Amino acid sequence: MSFLQPDAIIRIKNLRLRTFIGIKEEEIKNKQDVVINVVIHYPAEQARKSENIADALNYRTITKRIIAHVEDNRFALLEKLTQDVLNIACEHHWVTYAEVEVDKLYALRYADSVSMTMRHRKASE
Repeated sequence: MSFLQPDAIIRIKNLRLRTFIGIKEEEIKNKQDVVINVVIHYPAEQARKSENIADALNYRTITKRIIAHVEDNRFALLEKLTQDVLNIACEHHWVTYAEVEVDKLYALRYADSVSMTMRHRKASE
């Protein structure tokens, strides 16, 4: 008897990076700390039965792409940074759902951070 198993869920937790983010002069001149959390759902049918990396979504590759993009670019808006990371998280055709939260640390005087969350769900085929 065969049944459809729920998606596997990859969580990249508290990825700490430095980038140029913001519109104030100080923000344009100096890199700031951001913390990125990513959730990716994918079916993983092959990976459940295999030991072959080609059968799984490679979270290391995804993380390296996120790091390179965030650290090598400048962002005026937290929305743009968050959308770019979400785009990277959704690149592989296996991804059925992705969610990204980016925290801009110390953005407000009395708060630890300001965060932006964006989600993508693959349209049903």
